Order: sequence, then structure tokens, then C-alpha cells
Amino acid sequence: MSYFPKRGNEGYRVLHYDLTLDYRAAANRLSGTAVLAAVATAPLKGFALDLGPFRVDRVQVNGARARFTHRDDKLRVTPPGWLAEGRPFSVEVRYQGSPRPVPSPWGELGWEQLADGVIVASQPTGASSWFPCNDRPSEKATYRFAVTAASPYQVVANGARVSSVRGASATTWVYEQGEPMAAYLASVQIGRYVSVDLDGVVPQRVYHPARLGPRIRHDFGRQDRMMAVFADLFGPYPFGAYTVVVTDDELEIPVEAQGMSIFGANHVDGRRGSERLVAHELAHQWFGNSLTLGHWRDIWLHEGFAAYAEWLWSEASGGEPAAAHARRWHRRLTAAPQDFVLADPGSRRIFDDRVYKRGALTLHALRRTLGDVPFFSMLREWTAAHRHGVVTTGMFTDLARHFTPEPLEGLFASWLYAPRLPGLP
Repeated sequence: MSYFPKRGNEGYRVLHYDLTLDYRAAANRLSGTAVLAAVATAPLKGFALDLGPFRVDRVQVNGARARFTHRDDKLRVTPPGWLAEGRPFSVEVRYQGSPRPVPSPWGELGWEQLADGVIVASQPTGASSWFPCNDRPSEKATYRFAVTAASPYQVVANGARVSSVRGASATTWVYEQGEPMAAYLASVQIGRYVSVDLDGVVPQRVYHPARLGPRIRHDFGRQDRMMAVFADLFGPYPFGAYTVVVTDDELEIPVEAQGMSIFGANHVDGRRGSERLVAHELAHQWFGNSLTLGHWRDIWLHEGFAAYAEWLWSEASGGEPAAAHARRWHRRLTAAPQDFVLADPGSRRIFDDRVYKRGALTLHALRRTLGDVPFFSMLREWTAAHRHGVVTTGMFTDLARHFTPEPLEGLFASWLYAPRLPGLP
């Protein structure tokens, strides 16, 4: 059963989103044209898109005007004629309004005004706060973003920047995301930023407020080495470049988008006090962005892996070994309530810290059981076999069984499907 049954839609797949956005920061006013290239997966006399409370001015299907209704964050479209199963079709939606984030048990999601700019952090259900979409993590598509904002602002979006054209008072920035991406990972960041390039084989850039410049190079100064360590352990970095945005506002936690991570000014202290979070967000590029869960119940495949990457970076950079982190967190979780199943924690617990740390402990238990060489060989096979794809817990456990002659049913049953925390092997 879906954790968020009101999100996502049946009957079609979106292959590509082309988003043209004009944003007026002072008025918090967004005008958008979204063109979706899709294919019907069933005979369709109508279909729905997820879209927040904007005014929809026009909808066209295959260039012809279509009837529509828009309420309760659903844009329901009736094309002029049936769409045959397997038939490609295009949808154009013109809309405008004042974007506001989607409320949730974890705070506001999606497009959100900062003190001077915008942050977009949509996980898990905030994508409809700024564009019409099929908001399911398993529905991955390519993207093009053309975003116009006042010229003092820098616009950063997923993918490669292909142009920026400055006008009299505004600049239009165009980005293209060629690797398939879930809607919740689509992101636009707008702020008065400068940028600095970091060393490394993979191009890496940090956008940040000018006042934080002296701290940025120090706090992200080991990211190139971190990238090399993770590429060795997990396989090649899955995208063409990596971007970090540091907002001038404070954020409770950093957030990841595809090819990008967003930190608050409070995460940059000049002492690498948040370096474990730098590792965590970088690891999500493999686990969460290239390999994306098919169902939110499998969130441990994102957060458990990223939490374990924190311990692996500690081990590789001269800090505590992963085993020490595992022992400490095992003691803490033993004393905590054990009232959920890791492989299906329930919608309200998907961001519970126990999911993160028990997920990391599950991987450490598997590493202990397999041995280092088979374990990391398995991780590299996992990321290679499902690069830019959709994954499930069952797919992971099936792969792990190929890396040992010993049965793993008991290990997975106790760590993934039983509430009580097992002992470490």
C-alpha cells in the first residue's frame, strides 16, 4: 500500500519535463509553462497531474485545448479524444500564482521563500508546490529548466547549465538534467550567491553567500577526497558534476537533490563541524538519486546507506572506524523504543533517526557477515546494475545472496522485518 495514496497518478509515464518559469522574488509570484512528454500505459480518456493551488490558465494535449478541473492539488485533464495505450502524447500547462510549500508532519515541503531568495526541498511530496507532475519516486524523467529571475540573483537547478542570458533587469538561466530523476528531487535554488570550484576529478562547485567564503574552502576542503573514497567503495560517481548550495539562512538539516545538496549557513562553521553531513549528502548521489526507491517504505535504502557512508568516511579519514560507530549506536538503539519494522516503518517514521541508524547497522551486520571484499563488491554491483533506476529492498537482499554461500534469510529477517533489534554479528 502506498504511504501517500493522494500523490502520483496511474495510466501514463512522463519521459521529459520542460519547465519555463518566471519568478518575481519580491512578490513571491511564479508564472510557469510546463510541457510534459509522456506515454500512455493504458487506454486513457483522461488523466491527472499533481499541482498545488495555482491558477491554471490553459491546458493543451498534443497541441489541442483540453478540458480540465483543478482542486485538492489535482489537475484532472480530459483530452479531445482517447489516448491509446502505448501512444506518446504531450501536455502543456500554463499556470501562475504565489507558490507555497506543502504542509507535512516533517515541516513544509517544496518551494519555500528564504529571507532573500528561494529554496526547493520537496522530499517526499512537495514537487507539486511548483510544477505539475506525477509525484511518485518510481516515476523518473529527464528535465529542462529555464528560470528567469532578477539579475542580482543566481539561479541553480539540477543538471548542467547550458546558458544564462542577461536582460535589462532579469536573467534567464537554462539547465538540462539528462539522467532520469524523480520529481521530488527536482530543485531550483535562488539567491545572491557567488561560487567557488573545488578540486577533484569530478567537477564540483559551491554556491554561497559572499560572507561565508573564508569558511567554505575549509569546510568542503576534503570533499574531493571524500568523492574519491566513495567512488572506490560504491563505484563511479553517477552524474557529470556535483553542486553544493549554502543558503544565507539557517536550515534544520541539509537536503539532497539530484546532483546537488543544499546546506544552511549554520552548517558552515570553519571547523568542519558538519563534515559528517557533507558525507551523508554526497552519498545520496549514489543511494537515493541514481538508485531511487520504488516505494517510500524502502527509505532505509536511501538513509541507511547514507548514514553508513558517514561511518565509512570517518574510517577512511582517520576518525573512528565504522565498527566503533556501530557499537555506540547499537547501544543507543537497544535503549530506544523498538516499535517499527525497518523495511516498512510507516509513513510517519520515514525520517525517524532510528531508521537511519538501524539501516546503517543492518549494512554493518551484512559487512561483518560477508567480509569486506564481498561486501564492497556487492555495493559496486548494486550501484552499477541499477544506475539511474528504481530499487526495492527485495532486489537488494536478492543480490546480497549471490556474494556468500551462507544463508542470509535469518540476518535479513531479524534486521529488516522484526521490530526487536538483533545483536551485532
